[in-house]
Amino acid sequence: MTGTDASVAQPVSASGQRLATIDILRGLIIVIMVLDHVRDYTHISGFKINPLDFQQTNTILYLTRWVTHLCAPTFIFLAGVSAWLQNVRGKSGAALSGFLLTRGLWLIVLEVTVVGFGWSFALPMPLFLAILWAIGWSMIALSALVWLPRRAVLAIGIAIIGLHDLADGINADPLGLFGGLWHFLFQVNIFKFAGFDILLLYPVLPWIGVIALGYGMGDVFLKPDRNRILTLCGLGLFIGFVLLRLSNLYGDPRPWAVQALPAHTLMDFFNVAKYPPSLLYTAATLGIVFLLTPGLDRLPGKVASILRTFGSVPMMAYLGHLYIMHLVSMAAHMIAGQSLATQFNPLAIAFFNPAAAPDDSFLPLWVTYLCWVITLCLLYPLCHYWSAMKQRRKDWWLSYL
Repeated sequence: MTGTDASVAQPVSASGQRLATIDILRGLIIVIMVLDHVRDYTHISGFKINPLDFQQTNTILYLTRWVTHLCAPTFIFLAGVSAWLQNVRGKSGAALSGFLLTRGLWLIVLEVTVVGFGWSFALPMPLFLAILWAIGWSMIALSALVWLPRRAVLAIGIAIIGLHDLADGINADPLGLFGGLWHFLFQVNIFKFAGFDILLLYPVLPWIGVIALGYGMGDVFLKPDRNRILTLCGLGLFIGFVLLRLSNLYGDPRPWAVQALPAHTLMDFFNVAKYPPSLLYTAATLGIVFLLTPGLDRLPGKVASILRTFGSVPMMAYLGHLYIMHLVSMAAHMIAGQSLATQFNPLAIAFFNPAAAPDDSFLPLWVTYLCWVITLCLLYPLCHYWSAMKQRRKDWWLSYL
C-alpha cells in the first residue's frame, strides 16, 4: 500500500534505486495481514468472540491475532519513510506535498468503493473506514508537514504518539458539534449517514503521529549503520513498553492484571488497544518491527524474493487479496457444507449484528491457515505479473495501482 502504488512515494534511495529491505518488510507485513483477514472470514473469532480476550481464546488463536497487530503501524510508518526517501531523491516542496495530497485522497476514495465491495460482496454495503482511510488522511496531514524540517516532523510524530492518550477519558457524545471531529481524530464510532451504516474504526490522529515518525526517521534507512540504529530503537521501544505497561499508569486505556494462569497474565499484559492505537500498542509493535528488520537482510534468497514481490506492488496486493481471500473463504464454506450467511456483508454482521451470524457458518482454525496459504499462492502470480509490468511500462495510471 505504498509507493506510487497509490498511497506513498516509492521506497527509493538517494541513487534512485528501490531499497530492497523496505519492500521485503512490507511484503512480510502483507503476508501477515492476509492471515488476519482470512481469519475474519473463516473463524468464529471474526464474528462472535474476541481472540485477544484470555477468557474466550486459546494460545494459538491469541498469537494468530496478536501478530497481525504489526501490520497497520508498519504500513503507515513505511509510508512516512517512503515519503522522506522521495524528498531525498529530489521530489521536495510543492511536488512532494501535492503527491501526498492526491494519493491520500485517492486512498480514501478506494476505501469506500473498491475496498468496501471487496469486504462485502453485497449492496448496499457498510462504509468501513479502516487502514486506507487512516493512510489517506495521514498522507494528507503529511502533505502539510513536509514543509517543515525533518526533525520538526519527527518531534511532532513523537509528541502525537506519546501524548494522545491524555485524551482517553474524553467522550465525544457530550461535545455537541465538536463530537464528530472528536470521533474523526480520537474515538471509534458506529453511525448512520445518508442511509449508510458507517464504521469509523481508525480515528486518524494517532496514525498521523506514526506517519510523521516514519518521515522523521526516514534518514535512518540511508545510513550505513541502519541495522544498529533500528536495533537500538527497537530495544528502547520494547523495554519502554514493558516498563510503562507494568506500571499501569499511562499509555493504554485498559489496565492489565495478574490472572490465575501465567499464560492468561501474559495475554492480558499484551492486550493493548489498537482502535485507536495507544502509545503502548505503537511502542510494542514498532519495537518488534525495528528488531526484526535487520534480520530481513539474511533471509534465504527465494524467501526474500517472494516477500519483495508482494512488497513491491502493495496496493495491488491489498486490493487483490481482498477479493481472492473472500472467494477462497466462500469456496471453503461450500466444500465443508457450511452456511454462506457470513460471507455477504460480513462486516455488517460482525459490527452491527454479530448475533445474526449462524453457529454453523464457521470453520476450524486449521482451515483458516489452509485458506491463508491458498490465498497467498493465488495472490503471488498477480503481484509478480503486476511488478514486472510496472518495471516495463511507465503509464501514468499505473501509479494509482
